[in-house]
Amino acid sequence: MRIPSLTRTSGKRRDASGPAVSAGAGGTGYGDRFIDAVAKHRYQQQTNGFLSARSAPGHTGAPVDFLFAARSDPKLPDEVFGMLQWGGLFVYVDTDQTRATRIAQDYDGKRGFILETQPTRLWLSRLGLRLPGLAPRAFYFAARKVGLIQPGQFTERFTYQVELMPTKGTEFGYAVCKQVPTHADVSYRLRQRFPDLPDDEIETRTHKLVDSVFPMFLTREAAILKILQTQMPKPYDQLVPKVLGVQKDEQGFVRRLAMNWLRTGGPRLTQLEFARQSAQLLTVLHEQAQVMHLDLRLDNFVLTPRGVGFVDFGSSARIGEDLAQSPMLTSLFGEMMRTSKIQRMLGRMLDKGQVTNQSFTCVHRKADKAIDTFYLAVQINKPTHNPQFSHLVEYDPHSDQAQAVSSLTAAVLRPKDQANPQFRSAKDILRGIDRIHRRLNTD
Repeated sequence: MRIPSLTRTSGKRRDASGPAVSAGAGGTGYGDRFIDAVAKHRYQQQTNGFLSARSAPGHTGAPVDFLFAARSDPKLPDEVFGMLQWGGLFVYVDTDQTRATRIAQDYDGKRGFILETQPTRLWLSRLGLRLPGLAPRAFYFAARKVGLIQPGQFTERFTYQVELMPTKGTEFGYAVCKQVPTHADVSYRLRQRFPDLPDDEIETRTHKLVDSVFPMFLTREAAILKILQTQMPKPYDQLVPKVLGVQKDEQGFVRRLAMNWLRTGGPRLTQLEFARQSAQLLTVLHEQAQVMHLDLRLDNFVLTPRGVGFVDFGSSARIGEDLAQSPMLTSLFGEMMRTSKIQRMLGRMLDKGQVTNQSFTCVHRKADKAIDTFYLAVQINKPTHNPQFSHLVEYDPHSDQAQAVSSLTAAVLRPKDQANPQFRSAKDILRGIDRIHRRLNTD
């Protein structure tokens, strides 16, 4: 079993059967063989269907699910964090037990990792036999990337604290834990983003976010997910998160939400199949669950072994829900509809005349399921804008599939009859995708 170099996996789906690389472990000459041995004897079953690679300096391409390293490879948490998918496993092999143990300590609940396997002895086989005391030996440990971002770092968006937590009885042994951030974290983030705000304004905004806004939306998300599990038919209920548990405050608001982990991985999809599965799931979400996502960015798509899924329902609402019944919800959703990435994109495209479909023009800055339909049409056109999909979705902008999907997106956004468009819903887009599939197969 050979692990390909990370620099050789860019844009391609590769597993642990790729070509060997030449980096050694501790200069002993056994580095490649030890990595191959630990991959084969300890992780072969786990890596099946997931992307594996050898750590390498100046890595390119999508983050991987399993990353293997020896002494001369990048091996510190800050070096390998960006090479791994969220939930990915880092495996380090070294002939020096003391050094392996010291490096393992850097991953033990630190820098967005937890230590999953303590430093363990590994004997290298000779002539097909593993002979303790006679064969060369090494030590390996494994650490799981559980943080979405490393401690001390921030994204452009104000968000919850999200990490993977070891959980017995779950499919992969982990659950997603999403919780309201601390006052200190929110205050620090506000100061970084708005350095000119006075201290009292920072304090007021911090308390509003931590004590009211975040708990309200997390409570709504838990309720929406429970609706999905009762209203979505199989197998679609497996393509959205399930609530595993909640922790509430004294007022009954959810402060911590545990969900199953929809792990990225599985068979590679064609662009057309990605589009079809996405449209199918959105159709079921709208028509059977009666829920609109409202934040259907590619970051909130997941490609799982079961197919395309959606996550992060924190901005969602029930179709037909009267948000005006709550002044706070009216204010918060109004703010979201003005500032969200999707709404800002729609606004720019309206200004440039790139969207003329009146199903979309009339819902600009409104909470409406047509917003999901609009962004679905945009996302299926260039799915690899999410770099994590580069090895999971086959996308060639010059292919017949890409040209056909691009034409479909144009017809959705700019119909010939603007007042009576052919495409109004996710179900309409699904029909268009099916027509493309039949035409390409016939051709």
